Amino acid sequence: MKPVLIRQHAERTPPALLAGWLHERGIPFEVSRSWLDGEPPDPRRHLFVASLGSQYSPRDAEEQPAVAAELDLVRRCVEEEVPVLGLCFGGQVLASVLGGEVGPLPEPELGWCEVETKDPEEIPPGPWLEWHFEGFETPPGAEELARTRRSVQAFRFGPHLGVQFHPESTVEVVAGWARKDLSSGRLSRYGVEDPLALLEAPPEKEHAAKEAAFRLFDAFFERAVRERSHRA
Repeated sequence: MKPVLIRQHAERTPPALLAGWLHERGIPFEVSRSWLDGEPPDPRRHLFVASLGSQYSPRDAEEQPAVAAELDLVRRCVEEEVPVLGLCFGGQVLASVLGGEVGPLPEPELGWCEVETKDPEEIPPGPWLEWHFEGFETPPGAEELARTRRSVQAFRFGPHLGVQFHPESTVEVVAGWARKDLSSGRLSRYGVEDPLALLEAPPEKEHAAKEAAFRLFDAFFERAVRERSHRA
């Protein structure tokens, strides 16, 4: 089996639950650190490509070479029919490559959420962790799968899946982002004084989030492999 390629975009955005799912399912994978590794790997060597979160937006491509490189990589995946799993920033990159709009939200989506889903088997309603200030519109020709009151949360385009929430992340990971945004003053403009309170959850909720994430990853994997086998 070809390995999965995980594109990590900062030390504070690890694959976390995604890596745990890959280990549990016995699927080989490689982690490529976009801010360190230079030229992206050839996506044709991989079963699928997962692009994770980032402090940047696809709109930063002119100022950030790593963002431009990620857009090029995902564009090549689409052209070569290598399935993409885009998570938050990765979902925005996929949306942008497919012609969808990406831009700031009137209000950020922070902490726990549930989504209105059209396909609970592929996109469970949650609970999900979110931490984003921008969002995407469903690209032309894609199928919208889930949304919240404020924004689109998931879409499917052939074997590709883009989501705005963070199925790969844990409370500990997102808490690191919350502390950074608090110390930088980014949250003050939204009146958020205690971002860690938005992440509080009993162990049962965290376990439910992990189960939902594994269901999402399983559904994506089965669809991606099925699509590729049909084209082979």
